Amino acid sequence: MKAVTYQGAHRIEVKEVPDPRIERPDDIIVRLTASGICGSDLHLVHGMVPGLPKDFVIGHEPLGIVEEVGPEVTRVKKGDRVVIPFSVSCGECFYCRHGLESQCDNGNENAEIGAVFGFSNKGGGFPGAQAEYLRVPYGNYLPFRVPDDCELTDEQLVMMSDVLPTSYWSAENPGVKPGDTVIVLGCGPIGLVTQKICWLMGAERVIAVDPVDYRLDHARRTNRADTVKFESPTETGKLLKEMTGGGADIVIDCVGMEAKMTPVEYMETMLKMQGGSLSAITTATQAVRKGGVIQVTGLYGMRYNGFPYGDIYSRNITMKGGLAPPVHYMPVVYDLMKQGRLDPSDIVTHVMPLEEAKQGYEIFAQRKQHCIKVILRP
Repeated sequence: MKAVTYQGAHRIEVKEVPDPRIERPDDIIVRLTASGICGSDLHLVHGMVPGLPKDFVIGHEPLGIVEEVGPEVTRVKKGDRVVIPFSVSCGECFYCRHGLESQCDNGNENAEIGAVFGFSNKGGGFPGAQAEYLRVPYGNYLPFRVPDDCELTDEQLVMMSDVLPTSYWSAENPGVKPGDTVIVLGCGPIGLVTQKICWLMGAERVIAVDPVDYRLDHARRTNRADTVKFESPTETGKLLKEMTGGGADIVIDCVGMEAKMTPVEYMETMLKMQGGSLSAITTATQAVRKGGVIQVTGLYGMRYNGFPYGDIYSRNITMKGGLAPPVHYMPVVYDLMKQGRLDPSDIVTHVMPLEEAKQGYEIFAQRKQHCIKVILRP
């Protein structure tokens, strides 16, 4: 089959790789019909995540049709249309039973973290979803079977694999509630959809922050958000604090480690002394009110120098975050889309054949053609 493979830092290639096969009795094989490019895929391609071997198949946002099922699978059958969440989770361990399936104890034999499709050996070593076929373990737990009468588009449904559950959790986890002022750092796919969900949860004001003009325009036009162009953590943090009369109730970091780096951060990242920038977190500590909450959704992959814990401690700030648990949110976001209360499809700016993945990554990473979200079609 054809798949998008990692070939070293800043290099990917669409090439032939072996077809996946049933390895365990509860495996399923999915013929993919759509797969998204995620901002965290850029961390991999840019060489910022350790443990990624050459020829590894990347991607973790799959939608497709069941092609084959193992002998113990009863949840789905051949021909079913399914969305697969990005995390590999068993559904039976302590964490899966307590709503934290992204930290499944059985999904990752390689590290004390949850497993993710297409996200390095440290992330479980499962080949990814930017391919023609995908082996999915735990076939009685992971797949979301799309109802036969569903009228939602592929561009909407594929968002259920990552963007929608991650965005919903990004607003729910810090406790967005009626009357809150919420700042969302980042107007990429997760940030833009998180803004929509903050309104659904009753936020009184939503402020979007990004360094890219066309993404701020999108936030204003489609999400009714106030917008601030990012300049630096100190300057932007000060402005946000003034705009909100002392700071927002909640600041949600949807940027992560690929925020704008200082020269020192760049050097330390190249030397593998830390993984990227703390700009977003530093901005958040300046923009949140005393006793407020910072939610960290953007990916951070290593330990960090100069972490602003003093600012967090001295102002009684609560910090939450991590890897969103997607499985139990999939029915929630499906119902919101079916009811017409939530539609993420406005962020999809490019739909491309799998063979053009290299171009898709380029326009996404370099923000060409007003790119926000790229969907690949095998």
